[in-house]
Amino acid sequence: MLQRNQIPSSVDLRNRPAELPSLAETFDAFVTYLLRQYWVILGTAGLCLFGGICYLATAAPSYTALATMIIDTRKLQAFPQQSPVSEAPVDSAAVESQVEILKSENVALTVIRDLKLNEDPEFIGSKAGAAGAVLDFVTGLFAGSAPPNEFDRTRRAVRTFQKQLDVRRRGMTYVIEVSFRSLDPERAAQIANAVADAYIVDQLDSKYQATRRASVWLQDRITELRTQASNAERAVLDYKKTNNIVTSSGKLLNEQQLGELNTQLLHAKSQVTDAKAKLDRIDAVVKGGVPDAAVADSLNNQVITKLRSQYLELANREADWSSRYGYNHLAAVNLRNQMREIQSSIMDELKRLAESYKSDYAIALQRQNDIERAVNDSVSQSQSTNQAQVTLRELESSAQTYRSLYDNFLQRYMENVQQQSFPVSEARVITRASRPLSKSHPQTLVVLALSALGGLIAGLGFGVLRDLYDRVFRTVEMVETILDADCVAIVPRVSPGQLKPPVAGRPNLPVGPRTIQRSDEAVLWAAIDAPFSRFSEAIRSIKVNADLNVTKPSKILGLTSALPNEGKSTLAFVFAQLVAQSGARVLLIDCDLRNPSLSRKVAATAERGILDVLSNNATLQDVLWRDSETGLAFLPGATRSRIAHSHEVLASDQMKDFIDGVRSQYDYVIVDFPPLTPVVDVRITAHFVDSFVFIVEWGKTQVQVVERALRSARAVNENLLGVVLNKADIAAMSRYSGYGGKNYYYNSHYGRYGYTE
Repeated sequence: MLQRNQIPSSVDLRNRPAELPSLAETFDAFVTYLLRQYWVILGTAGLCLFGGICYLATAAPSYTALATMIIDTRKLQAFPQQSPVSEAPVDSAAVESQVEILKSENVALTVIRDLKLNEDPEFIGSKAGAAGAVLDFVTGLFAGSAPPNEFDRTRRAVRTFQKQLDVRRRGMTYVIEVSFRSLDPERAAQIANAVADAYIVDQLDSKYQATRRASVWLQDRITELRTQASNAERAVLDYKKTNNIVTSSGKLLNEQQLGELNTQLLHAKSQVTDAKAKLDRIDAVVKGGVPDAAVADSLNNQVITKLRSQYLELANREADWSSRYGYNHLAAVNLRNQMREIQSSIMDELKRLAESYKSDYAIALQRQNDIERAVNDSVSQSQSTNQAQVTLRELESSAQTYRSLYDNFLQRYMENVQQQSFPVSEARVITRASRPLSKSHPQTLVVLALSALGGLIAGLGFGVLRDLYDRVFRTVEMVETILDADCVAIVPRVSPGQLKPPVAGRPNLPVGPRTIQRSDEAVLWAAIDAPFSRFSEAIRSIKVNADLNVTKPSKILGLTSALPNEGKSTLAFVFAQLVAQSGARVLLIDCDLRNPSLSRKVAATAERGILDVLSNNATLQDVLWRDSETGLAFLPGATRSRIAHSHEVLASDQMKDFIDGVRSQYDYVIVDFPPLTPVVDVRITAHFVDSFVFIVEWGKTQVQVVERALRSARAVNENLLGVVLNKADIAAMSRYSGYGGKNYYYNSHYGRYGYTE
């Protein structure tokens, strides 16, 4: 018999900290989602694409004509004019305002009236195409039968016109695009050009009306200003005559004299200041006795210039003689004496200049005093007319104001009259609309692309909803995350067509009265007939996990499920067979006393079972059935009548004593229990079962059912060895996780022997 391998108790794979999925794992999850829901995504996309095709087939084609115009900021005019109405500069907001004017109802009514669109069926009649006919029929059911009047037709035409008109600004330029969509290409170009023309006419008309209103107001204002200006000028003349005020060139005579005297006074003060500065400077030089000091007039004096030249020549000669013959040489001493005489002459000349400066200063000062006296006399003379001058200035200012207003308004009136006869608009058409060559709506490629894209997005959304509401167990990760339990095995689904007949040449095995015979359900012997299949490997995984359970011995194993028909009985028999085939002593007990389906499959003729053993009506050896191929011992759950209180039987001391007795006789005792949800039998069996194996049908058993069943059976949950996903579709599992995509289970090298499911 194979020995049990143990792993250290410190290793706990379920308690590892959760890690964020990597980019590769996220991409793998997305790929599996697409593989899982591809038919929903493609089906939804196909339906939307079919709807787009139907729309293209039924929608009437329409054509769009485009005209472009510009808001010309240069305002080129034949005659330079200035409008009496203030005009704001054309900026971005102004261009957007013109766009709204083009969309306005005023322009629409003008075009509708000129082209008689209120009589065109396209604008007031039925919709075109099959879709339009259906819409008209539905609308007609709720509309009245009375024919529309002129007002109703016009309002319908305006509503349709504004829907089909599109006006937009081209980028950040002053260019405006006017496009119109119609069923007739010629009609579309005609209406687009009419909209541009109607807008320009509307602008010219609005300017004409504004100019005309301004002209009427200017006429009245000019007449009033003419009278006011004449009265003000007459008042100025009368006041001058009354107060004997004489003016020259628009100024009083005493004011002119005072201005001239002030100018002369300023010039005299400037001359006094200059003379005083020269006098002070030359006095300082004379008092200091420095003949070499620079004075502006001395530099221009020929005498001083000549003396300074002689002095410099003697100084050079003295320096030469002193260097040659010594400082005290007679010739050097004579030269220095001559130099002192020249310095004395220079000082005399400077003193003469100082006397001349004194005379100039006295003359300038006298002139300043005379002019100041004249200014004072002029000021005293003008004081008598100050009050008259103030009043005169007020009268002149009023007269000048009225005259300026009159001239300005008169000029504006003349310009307004000219502009009235030649109005100019800032907008002009730069490209007139022409007949479009191809339809603009519906756009085939755009409709198909949007239909396909919308279908793909809707399909992705439907797929996500299906995943959200698909609350069944499909992956190992779901089992471990939701139930906090190990998934010990994934048993693939085995269909009858995949089962192989027994190998030819199998030796004849003895057949006894209580020998298990092969039944019509070949899946019970699938692991024996195909030991290298995935089915067999999954069953072996249950035994390996039981052997590696180091927390407590797993000699007594109980198999149960949440609901009936999840394959627990079949799995219990196949598991027991496979363990017995390895050489272990295995006892399989059918404890589903309410519905002993396993006993009916492998021991249909059994008349006695576990109840007879517990009641001491028979010994264990008297009721055991054996499998001649594997040596498996099977204790059926045959009963003569249905037992209402089967849970009391399983909870009895006799049951515990019986299990304790067979524990020493067999290496493994496998118990097939009833499901948890319908009956309560399993909840009171923890006193003699070491570990439980919980069977969940893949893709069918609801998560909330399993959670509720395990919560109600706390003893089963606390002694749970693991969960088995039964009847799994291995190919489909690859679309729910990386389980099948990793090829470690679905690999053909490990699945080519035996069954492929």
